[in-house]
Amino acid sequence: MIDQPEPPKPLSSTKRIERGFETVLFNSRWLMAPFYFGLVISLVVLLYKFVMLLYEFILHATLAKESDIILGVLSLIDVSLTGNLVLIVVFSGYENFVSKIDPRDHPDWPEWMTKVDFAGLKQKLLASIVAISAIQVLKAFMNLDAGYDSTKLGWLIGIHLVFVVSTLVMALSDRWGSDHGSGKGGH
Repeated sequence: MIDQPEPPKPLSSTKRIERGFETVLFNSRWLMAPFYFGLVISLVVLLYKFVMLLYEFILHATLAKESDIILGVLSLIDVSLTGNLVLIVVFSGYENFVSKIDPRDHPDWPEWMTKVDFAGLKQKLLASIVAISAIQVLKAFMNLDAGYDSTKLGWLIGIHLVFVVSTLVMALSDRWGSDHGSGKGGH
């Protein structure tokens, strides 16, 4: 004789309320989707800014000094890095907080986009911010001959160093946290 599985017991009203509440919480992640769409629109604005900078750069290239060419290129790199930063946030944030993206239907899909966890996202964000900050410091340094304010340069360097130290502390914190969580810690 084969034992029949027992029918599931009906959920208590408290359990039904709890399950309904958890469903609402879980589905609330979709409220983030418009934020990521807004960031995609900001990429269009960055593209517009990049095209305008590029147009100006090309227009003035024939009469520009070498330092002006370098500053123009740094400005283009700055906008490009900001665009990369937005992309990292859009793809990693969507993947980590809203829904998994299936890259099988996208043959050109960069492999890193579905593999960046929250700690990796923080590190990429901070590294991009440090790079953008470094470009601002370099641009200011290259403008020293044009009477650039040394106080402003000092502030830029100070802020850049804060970003660098913050990035290092965050990376060490994540490393120590992952070592402790995996049992590899040195205690």
